[in-house]
Amino acid sequence: MRFSFSDEQAMIAETVRSFFAEQATSERTRAAMETAHGHDAELWRSAAQELGLVGLALPEEHGGSGLGQIESAIVAEAAGYQVAALPLLSTALAVRALVAGGTADQRARWLPKLASGELIGSYGEGGRIDGGRLHGRIDHVPHGAVADLFVIAAEGGVALLSRDAAVVTPCTSMDQTRPYARIDADGAAVELLADGRTAIDAATRVGWIALAADALGGAQACLDRTVDYAKERVQFGRAIGSFQAIKHRLADMMVEIEQTRSAVYWAACAADEGAPDALLAAHAAKALAADTYRFCAGNMIQLHGGIGFTWEHDAHLFFKRAQSDATLLGTPEWHRERIAALVGLDEAA
Repeated sequence: MRFSFSDEQAMIAETVRSFFAEQATSERTRAAMETAHGHDAELWRSAAQELGLVGLALPEEHGGSGLGQIESAIVAEAAGYQVAALPLLSTALAVRALVAGGTADQRARWLPKLASGELIGSYGEGGRIDGGRLHGRIDHVPHGAVADLFVIAAEGGVALLSRDAAVVTPCTSMDQTRPYARIDADGAAVELLADGRTAIDAATRVGWIALAADALGGAQACLDRTVDYAKERVQFGRAIGSFQAIKHRLADMMVEIEQTRSAVYWAACAADEGAPDALLAAHAAKALAADTYRFCAGNMIQLHGGIGFTWEHDAHLFFKRAQSDATLLGTPEWHRERIAALVGLDEAA
């Protein structure tokens, strides 16, 4: 089977690549990293309101564009290429949970505001719900310090929690472009979603594909930047890119990236078509993309030599994002265990 973008998808890809290349610069990303919330507010406004990227896959009746996971993956890949400091992932998780499991009233109240970028969403797991109130502590909430609305998968149901109903504390995170926060809920009032199980399943599947696409974009950036450096860096009287050992490592990065690209867009296409292997494809994409990103980010640092280890060079931004992509919503090992279960390998063992 040959997969290629439609004319509309190719136009979206060109537009978002240009947008993030111009707007999500290293300087702006580093400025966002200096804040507690790791969020470029002006970039978010432009992405949400001028280009409509937040609501791309939302139904039109809720303020979206009515497109699918392929288009969302294109956006995530372009943002990942620049390591953009945006709550795209966290908001996508909240949006998808609401679409899949929210009541008609909840969708009408919240989705248009999330699609327009007026509100920022996030997703967390933990705590317990008793009598319409949330108790306990929820850790590792992505972009939680800047989120206005949280979807919380807790013991007893899946709930909507507004920011002013609980204590939200920014946490020190390895990846400062996607920082975590902690929510302390001491009997905070919440709204239960109508179908919590469906909401969780839908949100996590979208999250896996979004993370895989983000990792794909980051891995490609690692390769492109390292190739450029290998052409310019001279050692022993010649560009280091002319040495066979360097060529081999760059070729290995390219092979891994192309395999990952196939996996990511297979997963996105399968999700849009409701294919029987959509779940398998999402697990495979997340596992492969996370490993590829870490592989390419590590090679980027090593092939840049001493400069690659410095704070001034952007290599560390990609390396840290690669670690975040690998651990958020399941490690590669966890996803491979799920794949084994889906194809019956665990039963055979």
